[in-house]
Amino acid sequence: MALKRCDKGHYYDPESYSDCPSCGTHDLDLQTTQMRGPASTSDAGVTQARSSYSSSSKQRDAGVTVAIVRKKIGIDPVVGWLVCIDGPEKGRDYRIRSEKNYIGRDASMDICISGDETISRENHAVISFNPRNVKFTIAPGTSRGLVYLNNDEVGVPAELKPYDLIEIGQCKLLFVGFCNENFQWGQDS
Repeated sequence: MALKRCDKGHYYDPESYSDCPSCGTHDLDLQTTQMRGPASTSDAGVTQARSSYSSSSKQRDAGVTVAIVRKKIGIDPVVGWLVCIDGPEKGRDYRIRSEKNYIGRDASMDICISGDETISRENHAVISFNPRNVKFTIAPGTSRGLVYLNNDEVGVPAELKPYDLIEIGQCKLLFVGFCNENFQWGQDS
């Protein structure tokens, strides 16, 4: 699988995405999705599925799990950011989406920090946003790498507050929440 780099420096799989998923999606068509069978890696295993977010639809998409916010409003919007303030990726920002966001170097991760070889490929850490209680948390992943929150090791899930400092590998990341008690996607503001 050859990754493609967008104009802003994000890497993505052009077989899975027509445009960079980190930069946002233009001309979004939520009606058609492509699924690959679990054992198939060839295009012959690609099937077309219809996905509808209306409550009247009885058809189900068995291959894709979507966040509750996306199910309600039809998009998977940003709820916060990580901004790298020190390390190999200094100056880069990473979008946080609703519910769980797995962090690692691999392009399959929700938050891909590819420029730091001291970060595990998969599941170094996880940041989640709970839309019910409007809280962000960080938890260690299943890899061997450690995660620090404000200089303390994260051993169990910990609540994130605005401008908390997260250290993963050689990267120091500042947490910036967007959704809070003043604004949340899908709520009347």
